[in-house]
Amino acid sequence: MVIRQALKSDHPDLLALWSRSVTVTHDFLTAQDIAHLYQGLQDQWLDAVQLWVLETSERIVGFIGFDDNKVEMLFIDDGYQGKGYGTQLIDFAKQRSGLLRLDVNEQNPQALAFYQQQGFTIEGYSETDFQGNPFPLLHLLYRQ
Repeated sequence: MVIRQALKSDHPDLLALWSRSVTVTHDFLTAQDIAHLYQGLQDQWLDAVQLWVLETSERIVGFIGFDDNKVEMLFIDDGYQGKGYGTQLIDFAKQRSGLLRLDVNEQNPQALAFYQQQGFTIEGYSETDFQGNPFPLLHLLYRQ
């Protein structure tokens, strides 16, 4: 396993991975919601963060995106979830900063449990997501 900075040429693979991951982890989103988020990811969000990929010798299995000490995105490919790859990316993030923030959808209890296992605590709550949609967010914090 290697964690490396993502290249622009990785973006098509990251978008495909994101789609596979979100389809199985975000069952509260409609197909229209997913299409809208995909467009935002493609048009601006991948370019707005520092992206790092986790890859095997064959393929990218996950990625993480930072804006300073905030984890803006972390996705593991569908067939690779539950195998410790998310933990590897969070450990990488912890090495970069002893203070991390991230938001998780309240409707995604599996992700919340994962982050709490990694030492994150709930520090706040928003009734809507960053686009004003009715998907409540839990604001999480990790301190070394």
